[in-house]
Amino acid sequence: MSTESLKQSIGEFLNDLTQDKLDLSECMYDTVKPGAMAEKLKRAAPYNMFLTAIRDSKPTHDEPLSITMQEIFDESLGEIETSVQINFEIEIDWLLTFYHKARILDKPLLVLYGAADPDLDEINKVKSNVNAIRIKMPPEYAHSHSKIMLLGYADGTMRIVISTANLTMFDWHNCTQSLWMSPLLPALTEDAEPTAGESPTGFKADLLRYLVVYQVEQLEPWLERIRKTDFSAINVFLITSVPGAHLQPAPWGCTAIGTVLEHHMVPIDDSIPIVCQSSSIGSLGFTPMGWVQRDLLRHMRRNRSQVNRLRGFMPFKMIHPSKRNALASHDGGISPYKQEHHDRQSWLTAHLQQWKSDQRHRSQAMPHNKCYARFNEQEQSLYWFLLTSANISKAAWGYTDRYSLLTIANYEAGVLFLPKFVIGDETFPLCSSRNGFPPFSLPYDVPLTPYAADDVPSVGSGL
Repeated sequence: MSTESLKQSIGEFLNDLTQDKLDLSECMYDTVKPGAMAEKLKRAAPYNMFLTAIRDSKPTHDEPLSITMQEIFDESLGEIETSVQINFEIEIDWLLTFYHKARILDKPLLVLYGAADPDLDEINKVKSNVNAIRIKMPPEYAHSHSKIMLLGYADGTMRIVISTANLTMFDWHNCTQSLWMSPLLPALTEDAEPTAGESPTGFKADLLRYLVVYQVEQLEPWLERIRKTDFSAINVFLITSVPGAHLQPAPWGCTAIGTVLEHHMVPIDDSIPIVCQSSSIGSLGFTPMGWVQRDLLRHMRRNRSQVNRLRGFMPFKMIHPSKRNALASHDGGISPYKQEHHDRQSWLTAHLQQWKSDQRHRSQAMPHNKCYARFNEQEQSLYWFLLTSANISKAAWGYTDRYSLLTIANYEAGVLFLPKFVIGDETFPLCSSRNGFPPFSLPYDVPLTPYAADDVPSVGSGL
């Protein structure tokens, strides 16, 4: 498609959109009462974590902890005057449909994206308030993979949204996705100290450090806005990855989560496994004693105990849809896990768990979700939970090279929930309220369901 025909295509779409000539039922469905999102967010406290509503699972439309794209822009949360969308894959026409619905189509929008897309390359030529910049990555296998929204409101406040979903119709229709939304973040007073407005978790400093790495000039006004904003209400940690070979201890990737856990996590019995769940599985090596144990789990097992470095094999479980799960799903369950990878790491089969989410009405909604957790099934208590864009891969989390540098390929972003900072306790409740705090609602069912003897993982191709 030529540039001129592309401009005409986008231009025609925008013209039809603004004149309400388009049938939007394919991307919006009636689950939302305008003006109600602020109250829903209030009821979701103190976790502020949602799963995206599933088009073909009607019970999710009424679930208190389900969210749709249009709710993010709901007027009850504030009058958006400017925004940033950072994501890997973005369907700009689909996204702008929601901006139009929220009456902010003409407000400044900065888009930082990873996957090549001719629509995004040309959008600013037909929509001058939209500035789309591709984050180009040197290695072929590296991706700008974070999913972050920065929302600036007319009264000077702002909000952060971090999710697992690309900004595409497919990701928001029948895939299980997680999303965290910050509380409203007020502007600091003009005479506030430069270090003012930090959260107990250091979220503000970590966000600034992460955004600076992009070296995108158009982010400068946002960096200044963040510096002048009060983040003290945020109760989660920001865990990010950025490309490069980093000196240790690095504030990125697997080292970042390990550092936080070592400072704040209570000692945990070694028999309690780490549970990993991601939509894609990388090349993990011929044995679990390689990268999985040496780098990823070595950091995720850390806590305040002084014997961290003396421990042996760390038990873990990997939630990944079986072929049976995928065939029974709403959309057929195209898996990005490659058969050639599984053939080289068949040891992983012993750790695999079914995708099952009956309690959240999402067993047929294949997960594009990525999360990591540690919980005691018998006691129904959760030690920590990470919602992130990072799949289980060296590119996302990094690996330690022979010079002890942490080498990371991707940009990734997630939020880590620790009970100490969210509810003032050592664990989160999983099945019932405790001390006035609601249970932490996981995206999948507990107890987990292991693969049956005749089960095989769902495999496919693509990203």
